[in-house]
Amino acid sequence: MPSTDSISTAIPYLALALGLLCATGGGELFVRGTVGIARAARVAPSIIAATIAAFATSSPELTVAVQSALAGEPEISLGDALGSNVANFALIFGVALLFGPLAIIRAEVTRNFAVAVAAPVALSVMLIDGLLSRQEAAILLGGFALWFARVTLEALEERRLAPALQETSSGFLRALFETSIGLALLVAAGSLIVFGASKIAQRFGLSDFVIGATLIAVGTSTPELATALMARIRRQDDVGFGALLGSNVFNGLFIIGVAGAITPIRTPERDAAPALVAGLIALALVYPPRSGVYRPWRGVALLAVYAGYLAAVIAFGR
Repeated sequence: MPSTDSISTAIPYLALALGLLCATGGGELFVRGTVGIARAARVAPSIIAATIAAFATSSPELTVAVQSALAGEPEISLGDALGSNVANFALIFGVALLFGPLAIIRAEVTRNFAVAVAAPVALSVMLIDGLLSRQEAAILLGGFALWFARVTLEALEERRLAPALQETSSGFLRALFETSIGLALLVAAGSLIVFGASKIAQRFGLSDFVIGATLIAVGTSTPELATALMARIRRQDDVGFGALLGSNVFNGLFIIGVAGAITPIRTPERDAAPALVAGLIALALVYPPRSGVYRPWRGVALLAVYAGYLAAVIAFGR
């Protein structure tokens, strides 16, 4: 009969394994459902991905933001949100590109790109004094509201101009059901992986700062990872890229804004610098090429950026 110690030792590894299974199944259902909803709504899948899907896949970061802010530790949510943004493109998109060239519709991506870049730039300025005040958090939330309103108006205009499709109500309900179940599995995957990875890392003596900026950030990015990889497999690259870009906007404006509005965030800009710099470098590398086709070499470059980011976080976290 296994001892209590052996069972407690195995639990984090079982959580990791179960989390990966949930991520695989949830990613498949979520991408399939998102495309179905976009078809029924007569808008581009990339728009649904950048808004509804991005908000859904950012729910683990939102949970961390609210819980840590209410506990008086909003710095955790800042590190998680910034670390997740680096992971979204430097790690997740970098891995996706290793599977071969990736094509997107350039015009549908560039309109959100400026906002994704403006968010970390604005945050860098706000953190010069080492404090993100409630007023500054309100500015971030206001910027998010303006962006979301613009994207919503674009979606409504696209729907008005698109020809009506013979989409049955049962088809829409099925897509909605698949999206909901897929999201539930993705959220569960993120929680399980964060729990398992954190416990394992603690046993190896890693600091809380390093764990939060790396493992927890990757764990809460599990929904985006599963979505991006399944989008590649199903040849729906616009969905995967749109979800990553939208998630960066949500994290940089909404998630950090919510945490800062609950409790002002005090942190030296020196601590946030590695994530801010790595995030901007990654965004520069994923700026859409004129052809709209990303080549695998960018994936290698992005993974190199993530490796450099990890080295910087570990060095600063000592």
